[in-house]
Amino acid sequence: MNRFVIADPKLCIGCGTCMAACSEVHKAQGLQQAPRLTVMRHEQATMPVQCRHCDDAPCSKVCPVEAIRQTGDCVQLNESLCIGCNLCAVACPFGAIQSGGSRPVAMATSYDTYIPSSIRSSNPSTSAGLRCFGEDLLSWEPGVRSIAVKCDLCEFRAEGPACVDACPSQALKLVNDSDTERAARIRRQQAADTNPQGASAFSAPITALPTSDLSTTEGAC
Repeated sequence: MNRFVIADPKLCIGCGTCMAACSEVHKAQGLQQAPRLTVMRHEQATMPVQCRHCDDAPCSKVCPVEAIRQTGDCVQLNESLCIGCNLCAVACPFGAIQSGGSRPVAMATSYDTYIPSSIRSSNPSTSAGLRCFGEDLLSWEPGVRSIAVKCDLCEFRAEGPACVDACPSQALKLVNDSDTERAARIRRQQAADTNPQGASAFSAPITALPTSDLSTTEGAC
């Protein structure tokens, strides 16, 4: 199972600190400085929405240039390959992929190769001072690009996702397969512990899971 970040709406205060932290750490890497998560505000709660790193990622299937690929236990988007067609944004069931456009502060350090966004066309007015006409056709420079951005779990950070560290209310949690298995055990125990009316309580959010194992021992069917 892939890792992903999930938020507890009971703890989120809608401050947007996670979005700011996300933008800054990616900008420092020479990547698009747009946030990879979006805080959604409703009448009763707020929480950020971001990529769930689906095991069978539909965004990866529709990308015509294979800029989105399964890498280890997460789904990564290579911004250097993205052509900004937005097919991935349409395919995402969570609406977690959006277009971003910014001028990078430096060449991206996360990729082996970098495809700049534009070239300077050769014409008499721009070719003055060059050794030969047309030399500037080969002169590439990074510029503003409107491409897809999505959560990459801050794979370039040893500390993990910046949004999780920055959240002042600790509403964000990086979830892995052991967390989901623990959540399933809690749900099974809750299903067995019914109230007098026979209704089960399913109230434990995955972000508030206990770190210790459950006391109930499960047996094989």
